[in-house]
Amino acid sequence: MTTTKAILGLTAIAGVAFAGQAQAEELRLLTWGGYAPDSVIEQFKAETGIDVKVTKSNNEDMISKLRATGGGGFDLAQPSQDRISAAQAEHRIYKSMDLSQIDGSQFIGSMLEATKGNTTYKGDVYGVPHVWGTSGLVLNTATASSVKDYTDLCNDAVAGKVSYRLKRPTLIGFAFSMGLDPFAAYGDKAKYKEIMGKVEEKLISCKPNVKTYWEGGDALLNLVRSGEVVAAMAWDTGGWKLNNDNADVTFVAPKSGALGWIDTFALPKKTKNEAGAYKWINFVMRPEIAAQITAAAGNFTASKGADKFAEGKLKAQFQDSFPQADLDNIKWYPTVPPGLETIEGKVLDRVKAASSN
Repeated sequence: MTTTKAILGLTAIAGVAFAGQAQAEELRLLTWGGYAPDSVIEQFKAETGIDVKVTKSNNEDMISKLRATGGGGFDLAQPSQDRISAAQAEHRIYKSMDLSQIDGSQFIGSMLEATKGNTTYKGDVYGVPHVWGTSGLVLNTATASSVKDYTDLCNDAVAGKVSYRLKRPTLIGFAFSMGLDPFAAYGDKAKYKEIMGKVEEKLISCKPNVKTYWEGGDALLNLVRSGEVVAAMAWDTGGWKLNNDNADVTFVAPKSGALGWIDTFALPKKTKNEAGAYKWINFVMRPEIAAQITAAAGNFTASKGADKFAEGKLKAQFQDSFPQADLDNIKWYPTVPPGLETIEGKVLDRVKAASSN
């Protein structure tokens, strides 16, 4: 009887150990559509034995899910860099990154440093970069060659053929183009209000140049295709899409810097497979793997040299739009402090209401 109990006990212990091992072979990823293509998951599993369970999400949903569980339920998440430090301060849903576990040589240096800075909370780093994109200038280079920066959209040469959104990226872009630094004023509401006042004056004076303030991306693309708009402030992917049909139209990084967003890798506080999370990060940042994610997501990653593995046309468009100096000059969005969006909203309302005469 004793021997039987001992055997059953050993069997039970072995069963628990096996179950734990099996569980550890799964990586629960909370991410955006296109960031974990099936082909990449299959290659990762073949190399590591770890299966990746993908839950598609967005910034608001990620915070909601992780808040509900106190940072549990997932092993790796991909919030935007400007949505991490405030969420951590308020909800404590993330775990700081062990940067020694990450192969930093695989990252574009400027993006890695910017993301580390923007996701630092109380001295600890909570995110590293993955997928990114920018807004800047979409131009017909044959007819709008004078446009080099955001404020050049106000030039007489493109009068009546300009479009941009009445949204905060336009305020930020114009501020940088005017030699101001709105991000540096994030901690000083009075200074930020002063900068926005100068931008407001510029945007009101620029109204006669504007064909329309675009809202939907498809509407803008059609305006550029028809020639009604020759210079616009828009996303890089929109410019490259237009370039496929018209070689004269493309995305141009403004002289003062394109405005960039970055979706990151971040560890939920209660991750159960931290080792697997670091393996996934290092795996998908390999240039040849990152190129597969670019093909699926439509945006480039922070993987150094991944553009060389991209599809030929997209590779050429990226390299033409982003020489190294322009890549390093991207202005990455930091977390927006409370109160600034109210200031911006009032500026945008006044610009909209102002006469264009």
